[in-house]
Amino acid sequence: MTHDSEIRFYRANERPYGAFSNLYRREIVFEGETFATSEHAYQAGKARKPEVRRWLMQAPSPALLAMAAHGLYYWDISPGWSKTKFDRMRGVLHAKFTQHDDLRSLLLSTGSSRLVETATTDNEVNRLWGEVNGVGQNMLGVLLMELRDRLRCEIPAGTRLQAAE
Repeated sequence: MTHDSEIRFYRANERPYGAFSNLYRREIVFEGETFATSEHAYQAGKARKPEVRRWLMQAPSPALLAMAAHGLYYWDISPGWSKTKFDRMRGVLHAKFTQHDDLRSLLLSTGSSRLVETATTDNEVNRLWGEVNGVGQNMLGVLLMELRDRLRCEIPAGTRLQAAE
């Protein structure tokens, strides 16, 4: 797929594309539970033990939640997390962008632009989910572009189909 342009995002408070950040403050319902942000919904799946999960969910901000979750010891992480985390993020993003029409519209408004989470701090996590100085897998951007393509094929919840006469 060719891209007309590139849209870079990182901080949740950047307008208008900060909403693509998982730290953007917008509640979502995922797996029957309400979460403060998509970061909360994603990280809730990471903890092996309920008490660690509760501790993570009590973080005072989504940024501190992310920091705490990235610092978990191996034995506190759900078995197989490295294999399931992208599917979980895929589900979380689908929930976020289908439960909020304004976010869905924003994502669809990006056309065929390449979406890139652009971090400034060079570390393994930032190079996995985004890019630092043009280097990284940009998995958040990839999953958002994948979702954008999927949403184009879905009928919005509020749309009624006309019966053929």
